[in-house]
Order: sequence, then C-alpha cells, then structure tokens
Amino acid sequence: MGAVEAKLAELGLTLPEVVPPLAAYQPAVRSGMYVYTAGQLPMVEGKLPVTGKVGAEVTPEEGKELARTCALNALAAVKSVTGDLDRIARVVKVVGFVASASDFTGQPGVVNGASELLGAVLGDKGVHARSAVGVAVLPLDAPVEVEVQIELVP
Repeated sequence: MGAVEAKLAELGLTLPEVVPPLAAYQPAVRSGMYVYTAGQLPMVEGKLPVTGKVGAEVTPEEGKELARTCALNALAAVKSVTGDLDRIARVVKVVGFVASASDFTGQPGVVNGASELLGAVLGDKGVHARSAVGVAVLPLDAPVEVEVQIELVP
C-alpha cells in the first residue's frame, strides 16, 4: 500500500472499484504526464445513493458528500491507468457539475466536497484550479458529477 492509499485508510476511506462506463468512453485516459478522468458520478457499489436536483430533492450537504464520493471514484479511475496513486504530482483541475434546482446558487459549496477530499488525501498536491457549474440534469438523474486532471511525476 502506497502513501496515498495509507492516507485514505487513515481517513477511514477505501478506494472503490472503478465505476464502469455508462457509454462509449473510458473512466480515465493517460496522455503523457497527465491523466484525465471522465465525469465521475457518485456511484457506490454500482448504484446512485440518491437522485434529483440539489436545492430540491437533495440538500446542499448531501450534494457535498456526493461530490466527495465522486472524487474518490476519480482517484480509483486514476489508479486504473497509473497503477499507483503515489505517481500523482498534483491535481491540476477539478470540474464539478451540480444538477441544480432553478434557484440554487450554491454549486461551489457542493463541489467543495471533492476539493476538500483531494486536499485531505493529497495535501499540497491536491490544491487545484476548479470550475463548479450548475446544470439542468446529469446522467441517471445524478445530483453531482466530477472530473479531474492529474499531473504525474516523471
């Protein structure tokens, strides 16, 4: 077990299995020294724990926890193409999509769930640029979707 997975264990977290693609794409792709993940839904053991829009059926606090799950799924996707999370030099960018009720404007707070997880697990390597975008609907009626760009050590 590497240092990153040891940190996950210290936080009481386990790296999940890679979420299988829902369509014609790969969960993560490596290009040179970078790994780009597909948008990761908050799947837990093959299912969404909750569906709907944040600010309506889903509370912002629930959305934040779901974004955390998305980030954990993204780390699993990264490991699937690198073999070792200790190869992460830094998280370059996070993009979070929040299926939002029409009057909900707290997307940054929801996506903080992903950002805070990456910071807790990776320390300074987890500091990143980010976008938090409100959208009308996401695949499978998921409340949140997160994608990450990772730079690897040579």
